Amino acid sequence: MKIALDAMGSDNAPAVELEGMQLALEENQNLEIVLVGRDELLPKNFEKFQDRVEIFACPDVVTMHESPSDALRNKRNSSIAKGIELLKDNQVSGFVSAGNTGAVMAFALSILQSIPGVHRPTLATFFPTLRGTALVLDVGANVDAKPNNLLQFAVMGSIVASHILKKANPTVGLLNIGKEPQKGNELTQATFKLLANSGLNFMGNLEANDVFKGSADVIVCDGFVGNVMLKFGEGMVEIISETLKEYLASETKYRMRRWLSKPVLNEFISRMDYEEQGGAMLLGVMGTVVCAHGRSRPKAIKNAINTAIFYSQEGIVSHILEKFSGYNKNNVA
Repeated sequence: MKIALDAMGSDNAPAVELEGMQLALEENQNLEIVLVGRDELLPKNFEKFQDRVEIFACPDVVTMHESPSDALRNKRNSSIAKGIELLKDNQVSGFVSAGNTGAVMAFALSILQSIPGVHRPTLATFFPTLRGTALVLDVGANVDAKPNNLLQFAVMGSIVASHILKKANPTVGLLNIGKEPQKGNELTQATFKLLANSGLNFMGNLEANDVFKGSADVIVCDGFVGNVMLKFGEGMVEIISETLKEYLASETKYRMRRWLSKPVLNEFISRMDYEEQGGAMLLGVMGTVVCAHGRSRPKAIKNAINTAIFYSQEGIVSHILEKFSGYNKNNVA
C-alpha cells in the first residue's frame, strides 16, 4: 500500500509529518510513503526506511490563510495539488494532508472530481460514544448546505457505517435543537422530511447530548454545526485529560487509589483523544482523501495515514460509487 503524504501541511511541518510517517512505517511493514513537498526542506536519507520512502518535489505550499479559489489559480504546483494528482494517476492509494482543508477539498473536486450523482463532498469522522463510535458528517466541508446535501451525506454515512462499523442497517439521526419533527430551522425541517422518506434507517432528530450517548450510528448536520461540535468536543477532552493527569500526579492521601486507577484513566484519555482518529475522510470524491488537523502531532499524522490505508482497503469510494449509480436520482439528488 502506497500513500501520498503532504509534507508541508501542518502548523509544524515538515517535522511533524516526518515523525508521524516513521511511526506509520514502523507499524505497517507493507506501507510505502510518497512525501510531497519542497525538496530543500526534506531529508535525503531515511535510514531503515530508505527503500519505502519516495520524495516528490514541488515548489509551492498552500498556507492556512489562502482561500481555496486563490490556491486553485496560483498553487497548481503545491504539495496539496501534486499529492492529489498522484492519487488521480493511480500512483498512490490515498492522500493525507494536515494542510488547508478548503484547498484540499477544492483540488480534490478539480482533479479527482466528485462521484457521479454526489453534489457536494463531506468530511466525516468517528466520535467516541458510550456504545462504541458514531460517524458524524459534515464536520467542516460545507458551512452552508441544502436539505438535499444533508440527505446525500446521510446516504454516504450509512455506506461507511455499514462497512466500517459492520452494521447491516445503521441508524441515522439528524442533529437538531429538539427531537420533535417541527423543531429547528428551515434546513433541518426540510431535511427531516427527506430523511423520513429516504428508505434509510432514520430515527429522527437528535440533540447534541445524544451524540456521545451513541443514540445513532450516523449523525448528520451541516459543516458549520459539525465543526463547532467537533472543536468543542476536542476542547472538552483536552480539559478532562489535563485534569485527570493533574489528579494522577498530585500528592494526596489517596495515592494508592490513584495508582490502581491509572490504567483505567489512561484508557479513558486514549479513547477520547482526537489523535486516535487522526483525520476526517473526505467522502464523495473519486479517491481516498484524509484531512488531518493543522495542529496535528506525530501520533495524529500516523493515525491519519492508517485511516487512509483502512478506507482504501475497505473500498469505501467504490461502495459509494456503486450505491449512487444504482440509486434513483430523485432519491439522492
